Amino acid sequence: MQDEQQFEQLMMQYRQLKNRAMDISRLIDGEDYDSAITLIKTREEIFISCKCIRRYLELTPEQEQEMNTLLDEIKVIEQENMSKLEKSMSDVQAELLITQKSQKINNAYRNRDENESGSMVNLKE
Repeated sequence: MQDEQQFEQLMMQYRQLKNRAMDISRLIDGEDYDSAITLIKTREEIFISCKCIRRYLELTPEQEQEMNTLLDEIKVIEQENMSKLEKSMSDVQAELLITQKSQKINNAYRNRDENESGSMVNLKE
């Protein structure tokens, strides 16, 4: 009886993790990275709680299958979130590079005499 209650509690916590992962995905899509990071940090307590429950809980094969199915769903969502974050980081780096090049051009040619500073800017630096 107690094992059944602990299993239900464990599954409830895994569902919370799945819901948070989906919330994080929506926040990433909306480019609300601060809120996404806050949610990522707060879920660690749930992971620790799940680990503690699993350590002492003996599961039936059906319970093990149900839990593994939910864990696989969480993993897929988390991997998608990581891919989205990596793509966003890549996009930001590309935009930053363009901005840096534009700034370098502006600084090089702004109100300067051609004889003082030359007439070429090296954008590869």
